Amino acid sequence: MRKIDNRNDSQKYIRAKKRIEDIKSFYKHLSFYLIINLFFIIRRIYKDIQYGDSVFEAFTDLDNYRFFFWWGIVLIFHAVGTFGIPNLFSKDWEERKIKEYMNNNR
Repeated sequence: MRKIDNRNDSQKYIRAKKRIEDIKSFYKHLSFYLIINLFFIIRRIYKDIQYGDSVFEAFTDLDNYRFFFWWGIVLIFHAVGTFGIPNLFSKDWEERKIKEYMNNNR
């Protein structure tokens, strides 16, 4: 009986460790996304200003954000793969909201 428990525990441990690695990988991806895109956006805006655009034109030029946008789409897929699709309006959500409104009702 104890061997079965040990096997189940080791399988749970392996799954938990894999889950933690996936979450860690996502947060690294998010960090790189923010740092690298911030650098490139600032660089492109600075170059636009140096080439004669006004600050407003440089900030509103959508070409400066194209890479940010497409990589963001990939990041969203990575988040969904890691955390799953959030079910915002599930039965659990409905029950929590009903209780919240019942408790706040005067």
